[in-house]
Amino acid sequence: MIRTATFVALLLFCVTPWCSPPIALALGLAFALTLGSPFKTSKATKLLLQCSVVGLGFGMNLGKVVEAGRTGILFTIATIVGTLALGYALGRAMRISSGTAHLISSGTAICGGSAIAAVGPVIGASDEEMSVSLGTVFILNSIALFVFPAVGAALHLTQTQFGVWAAIAIHDTSSVVGAAAAFGAEALQVATTVKLTRALWIVPLTLGTAYAFRKHGAKLTLPWFILFFLLASVVRTYVPAPQLAWDLLVRIARIGLTVTLFLIGSSLSRESLKKVGIRPLILGVVLWIAISAVGLWSVRVLM
Repeated sequence: MIRTATFVALLLFCVTPWCSPPIALALGLAFALTLGSPFKTSKATKLLLQCSVVGLGFGMNLGKVVEAGRTGILFTIATIVGTLALGYALGRAMRISSGTAHLISSGTAICGGSAIAAVGPVIGASDEEMSVSLGTVFILNSIALFVFPAVGAALHLTQTQFGVWAAIAIHDTSSVVGAAAAFGAEALQVATTVKLTRALWIVPLTLGTAYAFRKHGAKLTLPWFILFFLLASVVRTYVPAPQLAWDLLVRIARIGLTVTLFLIGSSLSRESLKKVGIRPLILGVVLWIAISAVGLWSVRVLM
């Protein structure tokens, strides 16, 4: 009874404005490792995750994003391809499962938890793989929020240089916005638009993942939810509606993603986490350092 009541209370808390995705994942893990989840939620979690990704598409105006994000498009393409390739190579060298390595690489390359949420269902990632990948990205994301403005100030980066660098090297959009806002108004504008342009790569990444991870002899199945994500962004761009309506849809999607992370975390156990090990965390750190260093060098030399 206590376990069920606690589970419901935490689940309701995840719907409130005070709970963020990293907090939800941490609460789920704490609950699983102390009390253990009383429910089987894998099917519901997968569907909620996919629907949440679709909802995030209503926050992307394609025209404005593409037009404003041209500043960092070359950096975006180079770093996404490079990060995915490096993650694949390091994953094999470190003997990390291909699914986990691809999730961490995708989250590092594009937009953190959103990319992992989009790619995970396509490769049939387990709760353990999802939790470790998301946890790794969120930890590094939090560190970057405080470290990047200090580094940018110490190196005397311009507003544009810092904005592009933050958009490339910081995982989630929320932390990109936080770090850039601390650096300056111009950096915030540049970072936000470049990051949103980067997020559009979720679509080709997910479709490419569906092709690359298909089983031998099996037909290629397109991930329906990522196609609806693209459709949602098209509707957001071309259908006249009050900004409040789009903000509400995105807010609902973010709540869904927050609840999903709690459910993923709460479904784990000590045994399952031990099987995954520390190597995925090391992979995430190495990839993050690599993309941060290359991005910093690029903006200082080429901008």
